[in-house]
Amino acid sequence: MNHGRLDEAERDFRRVLQLRPQTGGAYANLGVVHMRRKEWGKALENLEKAERLMPQVAGIRLNIGLAYYRQNEFAKAIPVFESVVRDQPDAAEARNLLGQCYFFTKRWADAASTLEPLWAQHSEEPHYLYMLSKAAHLAGQKDLDERAWDQLMKVGDSGAAGFHLLMGNEFLQLGQWDSALGELQIEAQANPNLPYVHYYLGQTYLKKQEFEHAREEFLKDAAIEPNVAANYDELGETYWLMQDDANAEKSYREALLRDPGLANSHLGLARIYQRQEKYAAALVEIDSTIKLDAARSDVHYMRGQVLLHLDRKDEAKKEVAEAARLESEDRAQPEKHQETAPSPALLQEPQ
Repeated sequence: MNHGRLDEAERDFRRVLQLRPQTGGAYANLGVVHMRRKEWGKALENLEKAERLMPQVAGIRLNIGLAYYRQNEFAKAIPVFESVVRDQPDAAEARNLLGQCYFFTKRWADAASTLEPLWAQHSEEPHYLYMLSKAAHLAGQKDLDERAWDQLMKVGDSGAAGFHLLMGNEFLQLGQWDSALGELQIEAQANPNLPYVHYYLGQTYLKKQEFEHAREEFLKDAAIEPNVAANYDELGETYWLMQDDANAEKSYREALLRDPGLANSHLGLARIYQRQEKYAAALVEIDSTIKLDAARSDVHYMRGQVLLHLDRKDEAKKEVAEAARLESEDRAQPEKHQETAPSPALLQEPQ
């Protein structure tokens, strides 16, 4: 396993379990093998078996938390990381990840209080300072907010990699496209191989409806990070807007190959098939979308349209009624369907 020979490692760990089925370390190491392959379900299955056999080993729980974190299941990761920090208060990695999970679940005060003790280790890192400042600001902790923000500006002035990426992402979230473009271009010029800098440039150009530029930036990031599904999902969206259905379909398929849980890519395929009047194929993709996100009114409305073309009128009426109900709920609770997955620039690959 230490040499990256994962197939042979898995074989040998399974042989250990054939001989001694209650060997917790073998389950723990199988979990790590699956984590390195990004097979999160299998990783959790083995890690949880290891935890039952070795509940005192904090490292196993840390990996369970990491498996949830990597799937953006931050609420599930929180109690696991909390248990590690409770047992090992000086465990910096677990504390950092716990603070991030609090941040992504909008527990601003908890995020600030958890991240602040890491100042000595991380106060030269833009990512840490940005999250600490924003959490403190939203928790009403003015002094900590100002201290972290001032330090972030100092680190930015020193040319730290990632600073302009974070600032560009912030402007992008605020809808200030030109300011975002300026920050991201500075980062791309200084660090052209930095993960996600071209991804955010692509998003910015997409918002500005400069589709050719958007496509080129997503392709650049895909070359740097070939396994990141979001690049192919955004490429699919770009090709769709360029009315290039063949490349849009190919890109969405590439995204789903890397992350089958991308509802937007299934929806993108459904839109393509609907435009091509391939209604049966469109329905398959819409149903896949609903399995992943059943609370979107636009998807139910689209399903109603497709069912109508398939001459399934009664079902179509029910879908339109469901779309209207969900839309009414959305108006009553405007924050209900906010995106829960964090911006990729804020996610860090734990070491």
